[in-house]
Amino acid sequence: MTTPTAARMPALYLGHGAPPLADDALWTSQLAHWAADLPKPTAVLMVSAHWEEAPLALGATTTLPLVYDFWGFPQHYYEVTYAAPGAPGLADSVRKLLRGAGTPVQDIPDRGLDHGAYVPLVEMYPDADVPVLQISLPTLDPTELMKIGRKLAPLRDEGVLIVGSGFFTHNLRALTQDGSVHSIMTEFDDWGRRALEAQDIDALLDFEHKAPAGHLVHPRTEHFAPLFVTLGASENELGSGRSVIDGFWMGLSKRSLQFG
Repeated sequence: MTTPTAARMPALYLGHGAPPLADDALWTSQLAHWAADLPKPTAVLMVSAHWEEAPLALGATTTLPLVYDFWGFPQHYYEVTYAAPGAPGLADSVRKLLRGAGTPVQDIPDRGLDHGAYVPLVEMYPDADVPVLQISLPTLDPTELMKIGRKLAPLRDEGVLIVGSGFFTHNLRALTQDGSVHSIMTEFDDWGRRALEAQDIDALLDFEHKAPAGHLVHPRTEHFAPLFVTLGASENELGSGRSVIDGFWMGLSKRSLQFG
């Protein structure tokens, strides 16, 4: 008998929301349907806005604890579990790809999945039957993150789903309870959509200066940063990019993208 060949996976950038994402019936169904439309991955490589660590770090590879990295929410959000298996083989592959290309890598084996990782995974793979490895953002520099994505791209041919998890717009002062959206959020979202459709990577790399109100939409850029890992991992397929989820949640853009 021959072993089935793993399906080549796309690369994703998704808006992970906050813990209350689990209470949003529309968004949870969108994530579930998205995952159902994809081939079953051999593993998920997750790059979350909520883990910045240099040099680039690999998290837990056996038991995956959850990091409840938020404050002031009702107790039930701190009782969520997600017992996905670790991915030690994927960790080995990541080390080889990055170190072989001159990128230093460290291991932090007790670092679990933060909410940027497990909140969407609970909706996408609720059976927790897909191995997961989370890696850190070693920098917020878009050009350097694209380089890392390029180095990780071969993993897609091994059935690994590369996921950048952030938020297309992210200024917590713009959060709303009534569903209203500030004009700077809609303008940035539209600019980003058009830049992606035009494959204008130079503009995206310089989004803080080229986008309308870039500094206001992203006072810190950590939630946009995972997009550049995704873009690097799919650089030869940017023409295939599409928005799978769009619209706004509490005033912020939840635009989420698939390449390949």
